[in-house]
Formats: sequence, C-alpha cells, structure tokens
Amino acid sequence: MTSSTITRLQRTAYTSSRAARELGLKRSEFDLAVHLGRIRTVPDEGGGGRRIARSEVDRLRATDGFPDSLRERVRLVGTTEGAKVMDIPVGRFTRLARLGLFSPVRFYLNRYRAVVWLYLADELAEFATVAENRPLLTARRMPESLRDLLDEGVDLRARNWRGRHRGFLLRLAQDPWESAGVLAAFLDPVRLAELVPDPYERSRLSRFRPAPPAHGVPATPAGQLVEKIMTADDPAETAWLRTELARALEDARRFRPAPRPAGRQAPSVPPAEEPAPREPSRGLLGWLRRRSA
Repeated sequence: MTSSTITRLQRTAYTSSRAARELGLKRSEFDLAVHLGRIRTVPDEGGGGRRIARSEVDRLRATDGFPDSLRERVRLVGTTEGAKVMDIPVGRFTRLARLGLFSPVRFYLNRYRAVVWLYLADELAEFATVAENRPLLTARRMPESLRDLLDEGVDLRARNWRGRHRGFLLRLAQDPWESAGVLAAFLDPVRLAELVPDPYERSRLSRFRPAPPAHGVPATPAGQLVEKIMTADDPAETAWLRTELARALEDARRFRPAPRPAGRQAPSVPPAEEPAPREPSRGLLGWLRRRSA
C-alpha cells in the first residue's frame, strides 16, 4: 500500500473508539477482532497507532447477521464454558488444551494469581465438528501417545498463546527494527545479550520492544508471572526466535544502523547460523519480502 493510498484512507477513517461504536462492539471485543485480523486497519501516520477505513466499517456492517455475527466471532470463553461449547467434561477440555490441540487467545490472572486462559468460542465449536477430532472428544480413553505426553507434564497453552500474540505484533510492525523488537520481547535477557552483544543495538531493540499484556506491575509477583508466560522456554521455539531475530537484525542494520555516539564503530557481527541457504536480503526490501511471505 503506497503512502498516498494510506493518506487517502486516513482522510475517511475512524479512530478505534469511533469504529468500535459504529460496529456495536465493546472496546475489548474490537481490539480482539483487530488482533485476529478480522478488522483491517491502516497506519495513523499523524498520531501513531492505527485507524479503520470507513469502507472497512461499511463492509462489516453489510455482513449477514450483523452485529450479532461479528460479536459471536470474538466471543471468549474460559475452561468451563469452553467445555460446554464442545460438549465434553472440563477435565478432558483441559487435557486437550494442554496438548495444544486448540490455542488460547488471551489470559488473565485471578485474585489467587492463577492463570485463566480464554479461547475463541467459534474455534472450539469448529474443532468439535471436525470428524477426525471426534475420538478425542468421545472416546473413553485418549490414545496412549497423548496420555504419555500428559504424564510427562506437557502444557503448550503458554507457547501457543505466545505464537498468536507474536503474529499479531509482527503484523503491526512497520520496519525491520520494529519486527526485531517484537522478536526480542519473547527472549529472556541472557539469551538476548548473547545474540545481540552490541549495547546500542540492544537499546534500539528496547525502544521497539512491546510491553507484556497489562496484568500486573513489573517486579511484582503478578508481573513476574506475566513475564514468565511472555518468555519462550520451549527449545524449538527459542531456536526459531534466535534465527528469526538474527535475520531481522541483518535487515535492520542495512535499513538504518542503530544510533551510537560519534566515533563509535559498530562491532563486526559474525554471520548467523541458518538452516538452509536463502536469497540475500537487502534491508527493507528483504524484510518486506519475508513479511509478505
């Protein structure tokens, strides 16, 4: 989308609050619809953030069953209600969620600082209608391979939430440094320092590092728990993040080197280990190609 097209759209665009009112959504429902890509937005270059074109609002208002159909598509349910949607016991629902067979889209901490995962009701309903999934819902016992995973303590809910949240943040990134900041937000500080030894580049990443979901003040027990959920702890996920961050940093350095005091030279950076040969990137162009892919 060209800058002139974005400017033209902005002239006929709503703020998020106005668009939510026009669509009959609570602000939390609206934000989730944007998160899921069900409401398209354009950059607000005047004041930062995002705006919603009037044509997008008109498109949604013209859909069958509006506004109830739109509201149903962003309806969130917890474990008990989710089990009712799928018509299975609560215990089986929890086991399926731990196995990563469906993914939470949000979470919050209750007053006991226990994590409460929230799921999309329509995704759960769709899962229950797929014929291949019926044995998981109705069989007296789960397959032995899945029972073994549960006995080992597998719980993929946090990892799957991170994947969804990371995808949302990457879709909003507008340049390679923003993408790199998003990826860095899911690595713990020790791993990040190993991967990015240059303090000026780490400072640049911190500028674009998105904050964790607002579920507790940092350094409090609640805030520390949210940070733990936000930080990758699965070896495969961590390896993927390291590789993607290395690639994003290559693009970011070509696009715009991290600012540093006059006379300071950027340290030489060894090439990142990569799983397979790839087409050389050229800063913003390489980032845009991978982003569109």
